[in-house]
Amino acid sequence: MATPRSRHAARLRDRRRRKQARARRLLVALAVGVLLAITLALTAFDSSGGRSPAATVSPAPLPVTSAPPEPYVLASVGNLRIQSPVAEGGLTAVGFHDSANGALALKPAGPQANAGLLARLWSRITGSKRAGTAWYQLAGGELRTIEVGAVPGTGVYSPVDGSVVAIRDQIVSGRKVGDEVELRPSAAPSLVVSVQSIHRDPALVVGANLAAGSSKLGTVAAISRYERQALARYAPNAGNNVSIQVFPSAALGA
Repeated sequence: MATPRSRHAARLRDRRRRKQARARRLLVALAVGVLLAITLALTAFDSSGGRSPAATVSPAPLPVTSAPPEPYVLASVGNLRIQSPVAEGGLTAVGFHDSANGALALKPAGPQANAGLLARLWSRITGSKRAGTAWYQLAGGELRTIEVGAVPGTGVYSPVDGSVVAIRDQIVSGRKVGDEVELRPSAAPSLVVSVQSIHRDPALVVGANLAAGSSKLGTVAAISRYERQALARYAPNAGNNVSIQVFPSAALGA
């Protein structure tokens, strides 16, 4: 038979269970509210300028331009800064991907346009958003290659101050598809900057001194005719691009 004390204890237990249930419902509601707030914040962020040039360009190819590029940096390796080789008006997109040919890892200067949800949220919370040209990660692994998208025929200029150390044919599947130009940068003479997927300027010769953004190397080649370009996912014109890598000079000479 229940005593007044046992009935009182049962009421207390029932009251505690109801309080715990209310607390759980409150926590669930708060979690849902936080997720909704995050979603709304990221939506507002994405629609307020967090896009790369390629995200806003028309699907139609951009006009070919021979104008020299503005002096803006795309990436760096130590104290070496790599400027865009094409004018902003001719840029379709910028992408980075890994490489297995001994190229050095690069540090992009701008924000990643296709960063994951958590990375974008953290950047927004900490206020660590980078200024500069937005870029796309085209594959996993280290970022060792820059693809600078542009329409074939667009003028290509030196991305660094330095000199020409080699000019060679670029071969894909046994066919010449363009030229590769190797540059020794003045800021880092122990490195070599390789610029590929171009048709070199006839006046360009080994030993020529170059100024970043003003010395013309050639024009963009139609590399997409010979192999599929990863940048095509984010850029018009099948993702045609100028490809840039940086190597230790000793590795190339070995």
